[in-house]
Amino acid sequence: MSMWWFITTLAITAFISYFPASAYDNNPLQDICVAVNDSQAAVFVNGKICKDPKLATANDFYFSGLNVSGNVVPGLGFASTRVDVNNMPGLNTLGMFVGRTDLEPQRLAQFHTHPRATELITVLEGTLYTGFLVPDAANFFKSRLFSKIINPGDVFVFPKGLIHFQYNMGNKKATYLSFFNSQNPGFVIIPNSIFASNPPISDDILAKGFQLNKTDIALLRKKFS
Repeated sequence: MSMWWFITTLAITAFISYFPASAYDNNPLQDICVAVNDSQAAVFVNGKICKDPKLATANDFYFSGLNVSGNVVPGLGFASTRVDVNNMPGLNTLGMFVGRTDLEPQRLAQFHTHPRATELITVLEGTLYTGFLVPDAANFFKSRLFSKIINPGDVFVFPKGLIHFQYNMGNKKATYLSFFNSQNPGFVIIPNSIFASNPPISDDILAKGFQLNKTDIALLRKKFS
């Protein structure tokens, strides 16, 4: 009897272990993925199509330039350098993305989220005030702020999908590296997403949602458009 239960348990364990693995869905790498019921349509994949491994070279796994400031984002006070699958093809399917940010003094990396990744940052130069918001389980309408002042050599992490920010509180440029556990983490800038949507959200809805008047809403649209 004992041997029978042992064999049965072993068989059930093997069944449970095998089938979920074969049916597992990967995390999405696009914001949307609309199904096309057309066998002649172009192929869209959750990531990038792979080249023949025999054609890969060391350069596919190499990037140079993270030691210098990148492209300035107009009006936002920071420059950004990205190391992703577009400039390092070998990253495809490895679930990684690296970025460098150079943030001007007294400027803010606006409230944003990464819907598909946890972000870990480390400061190379300057001083940042940074933090993220966690919904308050006891009060649906409130959140808890986890924040810290960080300096060169310090590391801070933002859990996946949570709203966070980085503020350069110093008098010189702040430089930090960001590491994401997704090939395509996504970037949702909260104010711009709300006040610069296309087509726009109606003024009535925004006024009610933020308990403001329409004059205030028009001003916010102008600032974030």
